[in-house]
Amino acid sequence: MTEMWGEWVRTHGCGALRAGDAGSEVLLAGWVHSRRDHGGVIFVDLRDRDGLTQVVFNPETSAELHERASALRPEWVLGVRGRVRPRPEGTANPKLPTGAVEVLATELRVLNPSATPPFPIEDHVTADESIRLRHRYLDLRRPSMARNLAFRSRVVSFMRAFLTERGFLEVETPFLTKSTPEGARDYLVPSRVNPGQFYALPQSPQLFKQLLMVAGVDRYYQVARCFRDEDLRADRQPEFTQLDMELSFVRREDIFELIEAMIGGIFGQVLGRPLALPLPRLTYAESLLRYGVDNPDTRFGLEIRECTDLARGCGFQVFSKVAAEGGVVRGIRAPGLAEALSRKHLDELTEYVKLFGAKGLAWVKVEAGGWAGAVAKFFSPGDQTAFNERCEAAPGDAILFLADREKTVCEGLGRLRLELARRFELVPRGLMNLLWITDFPLLEYNEEEKRLEAKHHPFTAPMDEDLPLLETDPLQVRAKAYDIVLNGQEIGGGSLRIYQPELQRRMFRALNIPDEEAEAKFGFLLEAFQFGAPPHGGIALGLDRLLAILAGADSIREVIAFPKTQKATCPLTGAPSHVEFKQLRELHLKTDVLPRDPA
Repeated sequence: MTEMWGEWVRTHGCGALRAGDAGSEVLLAGWVHSRRDHGGVIFVDLRDRDGLTQVVFNPETSAELHERASALRPEWVLGVRGRVRPRPEGTANPKLPTGAVEVLATELRVLNPSATPPFPIEDHVTADESIRLRHRYLDLRRPSMARNLAFRSRVVSFMRAFLTERGFLEVETPFLTKSTPEGARDYLVPSRVNPGQFYALPQSPQLFKQLLMVAGVDRYYQVARCFRDEDLRADRQPEFTQLDMELSFVRREDIFELIEAMIGGIFGQVLGRPLALPLPRLTYAESLLRYGVDNPDTRFGLEIRECTDLARGCGFQVFSKVAAEGGVVRGIRAPGLAEALSRKHLDELTEYVKLFGAKGLAWVKVEAGGWAGAVAKFFSPGDQTAFNERCEAAPGDAILFLADREKTVCEGLGRLRLELARRFELVPRGLMNLLWITDFPLLEYNEEEKRLEAKHHPFTAPMDEDLPLLETDPLQVRAKAYDIVLNGQEIGGGSLRIYQPELQRRMFRALNIPDEEAEAKFGFLLEAFQFGAPPHGGIALGLDRLLAILAGADSIREVIAFPKTQKATCPLTGAPSHVEFKQLRELHLKTDVLPRDPA
């Protein structure tokens, strides 16, 4: 049944033919997308990654070809020779780029038949994602997935060209490196030739790109594969891709301008939608105050308002007590939602904020004659007016308050505004909002481990003016760090780096890393800094997340060719899997976990 491709040469992709090609002889190749029999004439939609072309098998042209075409089934692989002609009047398909023409077949080769696919090869499928990932090679044939891969390729190609034009060198850094666990868990690789010792797969190229700056590379970039053995979370991958950059003799402004120009080019040249520049900026403190989070979604309002000063003198003891004890009282105005927020909604929202440590949710509905709601009676008319003015509330609005420790209020209201936007569809479709977040804390306190840790990583430089506080009040030290946020998701982060060995040692000490431990883990970096390290800084963009947002995908798995599941497994290949005991012996390893009985 099958025939060889032989000396055939494909002349066009299946999405390439247009009205101007009428009369040409072409040779197409691809997969049978569908077959239709209309009154004896058979129509086959032939598909490749570029699109569809309608191929016609007419018994009046060739009875033998028509008979062979009647046996074709979805996903069979064909080669078709034929002549392009305009579609008959009234049959053109304006939804297809090739919809004005069709190919009258004169020769057919069945290159390979196909078993019946477990799901239709089309954009809208109801198959469970586990089935799609098990047969990912079929899933990638679907037009939307093919478009995502092509889009990813265009964006990465643009980035490479953009950076090369600006004097960057693409340099590859090692996959097998030293374990320096200062973030997520490392993936470890046992060494066969060095028994009992391990490599680590890189969580990022951070240390190597800093060493490249010491080496005088000046401007480096890499489309880098990174690995993190994180606890299972939705839409995270154990291996991911980032666009990694580092520059010498650079200011924060230089990096902002570079990234804005690159992302502006992606929006304009790849997406075809201009991006207004420069991007807005918020400090970390401003972002927490207005949005409750350091990665705010600014596509809608619902900004948080500070009300602690008003709470101190109000008649509602819950508010006044929290304010007197050093807590904060903040609110969100929900414009025009007083009527839509039913008691059921408000009870659900109260339980929702409790998930993030809040003790409860106070709410009022603003009416022309005053407030309505269970707590309204505790506020005098003057208090109500003051809170309304602070929140810019008017009749028909609702105000939702939290009173607690600042961290709890930030997280609770930050989550609440997102939940309100989701429930009431407040996010405009198609809108893309980017901004920078700057001036992060250098350190933060890990309450579980009862120690200080780096907010970003221990190689981030502190603000010059805050350096005297590093030993005396380290939590007040700000970092020369910055994140770029798109639609409420961090798509990149970076900083200016520490480049002086003594300052790097001070940073390690602030993190309670003794000099001996710092030397054992990072001695190669400290030594390199003694040989004339230049001031430098950089940034890494999370490509998978950025591409998913730009492509309108629901998950980063939709823009990765062969992703893992949320359990870090590959249904296609069965990884991870047990290995033979012989391999373990060669690696000088033993395991307490025995292979499962195949029975």
